[in-house]
Amino acid sequence: MKVRPLAVEGAFEVTPVQHGDSRGTFLEWYRFDALEAAVGHRLDLAQANLSTSARGSVRGIHFADVPPGQAKYITCVTGAVLDVVVDLRMGSPTFGSWETVTLDDIERRAVYVAEGLGHGFCALTEGATVAYLCSSTYRPGHEHGIDPLDPELGIPWPAAVPLLSTKDAAAPSLAEATATGLLPSFAECSAFIETKRRI
Repeated sequence: MKVRPLAVEGAFEVTPVQHGDSRGTFLEWYRFDALEAAVGHRLDLAQANLSTSARGSVRGIHFADVPPGQAKYITCVTGAVLDVVVDLRMGSPTFGSWETVTLDDIERRAVYVAEGLGHGFCALTEGATVAYLCSSTYRPGHEHGIDPLDPELGIPWPAAVPLLSTKDAAAPSLAEATATGLLPSFAECSAFIETKRRI
């Protein structure tokens, strides 16, 4: 398993080693020790989610209040998605920047997203199925979104007409979220993650 940091601090791309023969393929899609060695602390597993999306669907950009936030470990088990990590932490050196990774059922890559980062994806295939391991459970009122089509972010979603949920379509722009104090601070996120390193 190879774990590589992305340009957005706190995000990592994970590429597993696949073992195949005439029966099919076997791989370890998650190893707590390999991830912990790269991230610096354990991923506490509190919830697992699964979504299936029509081609052209865009889910996100989602994030949660910190603390406790919600770190995620994401892979695509069927089909393919363009996964996007966005730095939404006020005061971060890479605030407003984003990076993409293609997740599919061929390379079987995964992405780790730390607390305070935004996450979203676009389904590149029909019925793209994404599995998420999460560090905390869903907390109504503490989960938020940024408009994935915000021109300030300028994410080039690979869909002629992105399919959005009503909630995502109504999400504020990055500028609006900044002005209203909705976004987490880099200092708070860093301090929270440091407490996890000491556990």
